[in-house]
Amino acid sequence: MITKIAWKNIWFKPLNTALSIILLTASVAIITLLILLQEQFEKKFNDNIDGVDMVLGAQGSPLQLILSSVYQVDAPTGNIDYTEAKKWMHHPFVKTAIPLAFGDNYRGFRIVGTTPDYLAKYNAEVKNGKIFTKNFEVVIGSAIADKMGLKVGDKFFGSHGDAAEGELHDHQAYTVTGIASPTGKVIDNLILSNIQSVWAMHDHEPAQGEEHDHDHGAAADAHHHEDGHNHDHDAHAHEEGDAHSHEAVAPVNEEGKEITAVLLQFRNKNAIFMWPRIIAQNTKMQAALPGIEINRLFSLFGIGLEALQYLAYGIMLISGISIFIALFNTLKERKYEFALLRVNGASRLQLLSLVLIESLLLCITGFIFGTIVGRIALGFISGSSEDEFKMSFNPFEFVWEKEGYLFLLTIFVGILAAVIPAVKAYSLNISKTLANA
Repeated sequence: MITKIAWKNIWFKPLNTALSIILLTASVAIITLLILLQEQFEKKFNDNIDGVDMVLGAQGSPLQLILSSVYQVDAPTGNIDYTEAKKWMHHPFVKTAIPLAFGDNYRGFRIVGTTPDYLAKYNAEVKNGKIFTKNFEVVIGSAIADKMGLKVGDKFFGSHGDAAEGELHDHQAYTVTGIASPTGKVIDNLILSNIQSVWAMHDHEPAQGEEHDHDHGAAADAHHHEDGHNHDHDAHAHEEGDAHSHEAVAPVNEEGKEITAVLLQFRNKNAIFMWPRIIAQNTKMQAALPGIEINRLFSLFGIGLEALQYLAYGIMLISGISIFIALFNTLKERKYEFALLRVNGASRLQLLSLVLIESLLLCITGFIFGTIVGRIALGFISGSSEDEFKMSFNPFEFVWEKEGYLFLLTIFVGILAAVIPAVKAYSLNISKTLANA
């Protein structure tokens, strides 16, 4: 009964109520968004970095090297000599060494030359088809298969660089031989081939045996035209029974070839601290430590999050003040109502409860709306970050501990705002109030 009366009372002045709820919704929405962003952002970064002790690459910004090689969200710092890199890859201290070679993309999705160990690093399996074994065979990430509608056996042409509008490599088509299982990690948005494919695609001098591949590219082109497809990097077709589709290109000589980076995992962890200085002094490469660089990124990222959190807590404080003013101002108008309730048998505690419940109903309503709005905002951010950085966020995930603390904080604000009005209602003098009526 008390709760029903309280609910009707808060809507007696809808503008005051709406203002209080809007302010509380805004503060809860911002804090909820920040909690989810920070939690999922850090989890994604830590998951992708797992198993990588060091990244070997061209000299430049170590953070840029980490972002480009591990997270695939930045341009690489340059290329390194493959022969020189192999000396460090085969060092006794090294447990695993995964070379990476960049150069092309398909519709903005990066084509990465690597080894099957890259799939194993992310615990990704080839759920459909088989692993790449020959030049220009590719395994595509699950997200690409879903978005682009690619299937095993389909062909497509890559574009030079990271931009989808880059120069089209129409002399040689890639063939999809496998689709990787979903992992929730960066590999879901990558196209993987062997390193020799990247080298062969960018060789300006046709090597012996490449003549056939140009003919094959032309044959694939002709097939696209016969099917009515435009001859551009968006074109892909499923060609069944093509006897030449999986034929290997002549082996590429590794002498003088370059790769982009190497992901290293060590047997001896002491090398993690020794190698960056040794490599910088003795080679033209750099060794970047992902843990250090990502902690630096998180510290920079944390400054912005902290400022937004202070803003949100400020808005929550204002909403608490708004609730207090609304309740306090209505006390004069409602003192006769409280007196009549007392005459009809309501106790002092029931009047105190009535004011507290009104405040708590406002806070709970604001919390619910804020939680919903925060997740809607995360959905929009996820769509934008997926297009730009191939990184998505789950708006339906709940961080129970932190969001539980937020709920308790919201309730505390409601109680604090209602304390003075509730005490005044509790200490109301019935006879004096009715005598002045």
